[in-house]
Amino acid sequence: MSATSRYRYLFSPLRLGPVTLANRVVFSAHLTNYAKEGLPSEQHAAYYAARAKGGAGLIITEEHSTHPTDWPYEKLIHGFHPEVIPGYRRITEAVHAHGVPIFAQLNHNGGQASSMYSRLPVWAPSPVPDPLFREVPKAVTVAEIDEIVAGYAKVAEHCRAGGFNGVELQCSHSSIVRGFLSPATNVRTDDYGGSLENRARILLRLVAAVREAIGPGLALGVRLCGDELIEGGTTIDEAVEVARWVEASGHVDYINTSIGVATSTLYMIEASMSIPPGYAMFIPSALRKAVDLPVVGVGRFKDPLQADRALAEGHADLIGVVRGQIADADFVAKARAGHATEIRTCLSCNQECVGRMGLNRWLGCIENPRTGKESVALPMPTRRGRRVVVVGGGPAGLQAAATAAERGHEVTLLERNQTTGGQVSEAASVPSRAEFLDVVRNSLSECHRYGVDVRTGVTATADEIRALKPEVVVLATGAKPQAPWWAGGIERIVDVRDVLEGRVTPEGEVVVIDDLGFHQATSVAELLADRGCTVRISTSGMVVGQDLGVTLDMETFNVRAAAKGITQTTDEVVLGAEEDAGGVRLQVLTHTTGSTTDVRCDWVVCATHQAPEDGLWHELSGSAEFEVYRAGDCVAPRRAHAAVVEGHRVAVAL
Repeated sequence: MSATSRYRYLFSPLRLGPVTLANRVVFSAHLTNYAKEGLPSEQHAAYYAARAKGGAGLIITEEHSTHPTDWPYEKLIHGFHPEVIPGYRRITEAVHAHGVPIFAQLNHNGGQASSMYSRLPVWAPSPVPDPLFREVPKAVTVAEIDEIVAGYAKVAEHCRAGGFNGVELQCSHSSIVRGFLSPATNVRTDDYGGSLENRARILLRLVAAVREAIGPGLALGVRLCGDELIEGGTTIDEAVEVARWVEASGHVDYINTSIGVATSTLYMIEASMSIPPGYAMFIPSALRKAVDLPVVGVGRFKDPLQADRALAEGHADLIGVVRGQIADADFVAKARAGHATEIRTCLSCNQECVGRMGLNRWLGCIENPRTGKESVALPMPTRRGRRVVVVGGGPAGLQAAATAAERGHEVTLLERNQTTGGQVSEAASVPSRAEFLDVVRNSLSECHRYGVDVRTGVTATADEIRALKPEVVVLATGAKPQAPWWAGGIERIVDVRDVLEGRVTPEGEVVVIDDLGFHQATSVAELLADRGCTVRISTSGMVVGQDLGVTLDMETFNVRAAAKGITQTTDEVVLGAEEDAGGVRLQVLTHTTGSTTDVRCDWVVCATHQAPEDGLWHELSGSAEFEVYRAGDCVAPRRAHAAVVEGHRVAVAL
């Protein structure tokens, strides 16, 4: 059997107008925050080149702004400045070196933006404020519509001069064109409002203008939203009609798709692991039945077999795989070579990709420390073949072991449990979080591939470590629960980990204390509700699980919590606790009123800060026998991305 025979369509070529693709996997447009002063950077070039080297059939860059009024976030490429052309050439040359075509996405975000950076009024079809930015936009005049069209054409000319093989018009989840197409945001009464034909007028003008600007030698695509998932918004029937008009124009070579609105329903665009893969396939499927143009489908594709199945079932002609190739730049190459099991599978956790973007940081990946750093060369090992002992099989230890072994060291990993994973195994045991375990599976697979001697069920002592005669010891011993100050040793006040590791089984009425603002409290609350408990989550913050908003898990959690009867109370601080008739009575202060009340329950489960497991560090640090490093929670308890980054950093320095 050939390496690609298990895939019927994924590795077949396809023409998009004048451009031929070697396979059907698209690295679709997504924001990176890599721009510097509005210009493309070396970080862009290296990032896209890594995915081209990794076998992507087509790369579509992030959006390029087409007008000075469009500056929704700081690190945006200002495509309307001619100064972008040298940067464009660096990107396209880096990608073309691997024989892969690259398109540029053109966009004006319209009312889904802010005047914070531009200090100019936000332009939109109508003065309808976006629910995220909450800024009333200026309704553009017909003369300003002409200016918008000219801006797209100008940027298209820059892209042609910069060596791109094509351009894509973003008319989908965050675009002034989407704003015109949608009856929810277009309430105009002139030739650009009212009927769908009128609302699509600017799109068809843009298609014609951009085609004239790029000529017949470049491909032109249009990305449409199939369903905005908002009241009164665009639906699939209207999207199908618009797709027909786009095709009838004779100017367009393919249609890309999207779902949702990037501010109102963003959680459905960059869906977390609580949303099933392929959830948006109804959109390309409907468009493909209506047009003859090739159609791109998207929607949380994690592995090449999922993508090939969607092609085989006729839902799309190409598949956009973004986070899958963010996590592993060699996603396509590994599949083509018959090594799909070696793909570092995306978790859809959204912590370091979507989450970092939301915090105005450059895009990264929780399980791939090299994502976003491709332009920075790794140092050579100080000396190959060193004997390295890693203690701890969680994310930090696994990453340190895999990286050290890959770089030529002789690595032994010691894990006290019978399986590796650490706290990740616990986190993945709760509802809607099973895919999080992939971060362990992926790293453990790399450890085996690079020859790490993984020993489980071993409680490493200082003497046992010395007996292995290491030259380097990396401690990744994790963290341990610690009771909050007010717990007073009461047996029915327990930690989240006590529940997940099976040491206790709370019943009846349970109060979950959310001091961490992330999945710990919400996940255990769901688990207990599923077991029949009556659950209340209490937090000192203004929102339960406040950081779930960053990873786009907030909306789906709230839906599930309501269905499971989980109640949520905010602005509360526990002042004390006492035993009460086989249960617990909490003294709770409410921030907003200053009042204190008693809350009686059967159990209290605490998602609170942990303490580092650093006993071995204190025992071994300063050793004259070997170098000692530590990584992850035994340095300071944090989230998984910090553990992975530190494990990699320690190993690279050896």
